[in-house]
Amino acid sequence: MKKRILTGDRPTGKLHIGHYFGSLQNRVKLQDEYEQFILVANVQALTDNFDNPGKVRESILELLCDYYAVGIDFEKSTVFIQSEVKQIHEIFVYLSNFVTVQQISHNPTIKTELAQKGMEESTPLGFFMYPVHQAGDILAVNADLVPVGKDQAPMVESCRDLARKFNDTYGVKVLHEPQALFGVEKNVPGIDGNAKMGKSLNNCIYLSDSEEELKAKVMKVYTDPKRIHATDPGTIEGNVAFVYHDLFNENKEEVEELKKRYMAGTVGDVEVKEKLFVAMNKVLGPIREKRREAEGLKDDLLKRALVGSKKVSEIAEGIVDQMKEAMKIKF
Repeated sequence: MKKRILTGDRPTGKLHIGHYFGSLQNRVKLQDEYEQFILVANVQALTDNFDNPGKVRESILELLCDYYAVGIDFEKSTVFIQSEVKQIHEIFVYLSNFVTVQQISHNPTIKTELAQKGMEESTPLGFFMYPVHQAGDILAVNADLVPVGKDQAPMVESCRDLARKFNDTYGVKVLHEPQALFGVEKNVPGIDGNAKMGKSLNNCIYLSDSEEELKAKVMKVYTDPKRIHATDPGTIEGNVAFVYHDLFNENKEEVEELKKRYMAGTVGDVEVKEKLFVAMNKVLGPIREKRREAEGLKDDLLKRALVGSKKVSEIAEGIVDQMKEAMKIKF
């Protein structure tokens, strides 16, 4: 049997190039080799958007369009909606017995996100508990692999720990211990030089950006703030323009030549960015075209996701039954 992959996104807006390199590329590559499940985590999106459900609802459709645009095949990959699989929430409740408030408090991902969202002094319980709910997502299909960005590695390790504790406590082998599968060695930085690209930081290049929007953002990309003139020797390290060149530009000889010239002070930021735009548009152009096509397929894509939800619900029900049997609460 093929190994299972579980990955997904919170529907809080359109996807960006950080998602593309951190996870989406892997999903497309691996959908032929693995049994892949892709979660639209709308319940978790409500933990910090509960007062704006319309945004979450609309973002579900945006996600489905982005999935289609990057090459995810809804026949090969099972795309499903979290709120339609009630067993996830039941698994979450059972898993919550195996983690402490203190452990969640020290989770680096939670700590970072609470700081970014200004929730450190007043934290909604639903948001605080979402790492455990994410483990419920993964274990609802007993996934073997979870494609994630580096910043989500603690989440996968937490899931492994919960699965192990459940199995050890009840002397069973019901839950799998998933492995993280990384797309890139580090996070894709924002155009402003921030180490992370994020919707709330307003520093993203979206997969749905027009050619004009892409060019405008590329020309704003953070380079070397200490470099005043094009003839000044520049720094490559921490220079977002060259991080993007390494990711997008297939002409590696051109990239290396630009780096040498930049450090020598014989090329300006404008030329570096113009070449970067060409390289990025070559990759993002076809995605942009497929996304335009997806706009007319929203109803069909949603129907496919609902069919996928029923499939996952059936799988998860079998896992819930085994968990209840182990806990002696199955009657």
